[in-house]
Amino acid sequence: MPLKKDREYRNLVKPLEVRSLADGEDNTAKVVEGYATTFDEPYMLYSFRDWDGTLVEVWEQVDRNAFNETDMDDVIMQYDHEGRVFARKSNGTLELNADEHGLHVLANLGGTETGRQLYEEINGGYTNKMSFGFTVKEDSRTETEDHENNAIKVMRTITKIGKLYDVSAVSLPANDGTEISSRNQSEGVIAEVMEEFQKRHEINIERQRMLLKIKSMEV
Repeated sequence: MPLKKDREYRNLVKPLEVRSLADGEDNTAKVVEGYATTFDEPYMLYSFRDWDGTLVEVWEQVDRNAFNETDMDDVIMQYDHEGRVFARKSNGTLELNADEHGLHVLANLGGTETGRQLYEEINGGYTNKMSFGFTVKEDSRTETEDHENNAIKVMRTITKIGKLYDVSAVSLPANDGTEISSRNQSEGVIAEVMEEFQKRHEINIERQRMLLKIKSMEV
């Protein structure tokens, strides 16, 4: 099942962990917790060389107020954003809370056989990363030039997340992932940045042509 094209997906390198239950709590519960994302912690999405050899790094971070107006009415928990539903906000098996650190996830996987199997995989360390699927309502971008190293850093800050669709346990880490996985998770963002730099390239070429034309007229 392919990822939805109208959504963005991000993985997080911080671990998903099994939660220890206190005495007296439901011993049939299979509770896991972690963070689907953290706030104000930049991570690199992708890097490429511009037409003149400039190294362009595309970074991103989530603002700590990004979830203030987010639609989180019926978020689900899945595995790799597809297939079975292991927990759901609407039936009380999934809790989400934007705290000072990030979007905290607390899920009870004990309601289904497949959920209990996923719990054991997390408990055994076979699956220990999280991801979330969402839409961006507002963002901002800044550029920092490093002339000494011929590099440009593009920082995208997600300031408002429109809708949160799911949080997922994932099989692969993210922010330290390959270029291919980074492209798949943030294809639209990277395409926009590359298109912008292509336009700059075309403008520079046109300027050079105009300068050559002016110089030829002066001669």
